[in-house]
Amino acid sequence: MRWKLLRRRLSVSAPRVTVRSRLPWPVRWLLLALMMGGSAAVAVWTYERGREIAGVGRDDRAELRLLRDEVERLRDEHERAVSVANTADSLLKAAQATQEALAARVKVLEVENLALTRDIGFLEKMMPAPTDNRPLSVRGLQLQPDGPQRLRYQALLMQALGQSPGLKGRYDLVLTGLMDGKPWSQTVARPGQTLEIRQYRRLEGTVEYPSGVTVRQVEFRVLDTAGRLLVTETARL
Repeated sequence: MRWKLLRRRLSVSAPRVTVRSRLPWPVRWLLLALMMGGSAAVAVWTYERGREIAGVGRDDRAELRLLRDEVERLRDEHERAVSVANTADSLLKAAQATQEALAARVKVLEVENLALTRDIGFLEKMMPAPTDNRPLSVRGLQLQPDGPQRLRYQALLMQALGQSPGLKGRYDLVLTGLMDGKPWSQTVARPGQTLEIRQYRRLEGTVEYPSGVTVRQVEFRVLDTAGRLLVTETARL
């Protein structure tokens, strides 16, 4: 009989047993809250004690304010330094622009100086030449290339001393050189251009010649209204 009762209790068909706590649940929650509160108090005490041992006191906030003020001061100094650097960069760019403008102006002045030097050399030849029984003289005949198959010329015509002003006439240009290795010449007449010279007259213009021609020299001739030769001047290239 005892064996049957013991086997029933140990088998699957044994009756269910419910284990209940002797403490009600409000008391258990209260105890749990007290435990957690105590743990928190111990943790706070341990943290504060550690701060005191480490030498971190209540002056942390003051030091933090000082550090923030120092950061603001350094930030202001950085902004001022950046502003000064930007100003210096602007001044440097302005100085470079001024230097470039001055260099360009110097180049212009050099060109003008060269032109003035040429004009002075040309005007130095304006002094009246001694009379040699010719009513007119050609001074300062100049030639220079002015593009392919083109020459630019300048000449100054001056009346001889003692001649009455108001000389009239015309002028021609005679170009001589080589064309395909053979002698070549060309006369460029200006019949429609009537010269009226009052003591002096400056002439300039361009003259063209055929392709393949190498011009060696240019003869400048002045004729009166009747076609008589008054004066001639030759310039070589």
